[in-house]
Amino acid sequence: MWRFEYLNEVVRSELRAQPDEIRAKFTRILNLINVKGLESVREPYIKHLDGKLWEMRVTGKDGIARAIYVTASERRIVVLRVFTKKTEKTPHSELDLARRRAKEIR
Repeated sequence: MWRFEYLNEVVRSELRAQPDEIRAKFTRILNLINVKGLESVREPYIKHLDGKLWEMRVTGKDGIARAIYVTASERRIVVLRVFTKKTEKTPHSELDLARRRAKEIR
């Protein structure tokens, strides 16, 4: 079983800022991970980005959102950044922010 964490209150606020449908779909992905195991969940739900960064991918009628995360010791998934996606590729600025935030993980 995986444990899900948000890096800090800023990341929680980023998720709360998303529309209800998007938040519900993120919750479904987390439940899918707990049922099938992280290793079994792939695209379209999860995609490797770069290095230790992965993203949960959500599309809804209100748009597209991503949650960038890393895995940590003790089977933890730590969400580093949640944002509304507006371009085809995940912007470098989002990856850079996630990398900076990842350094805060204990």
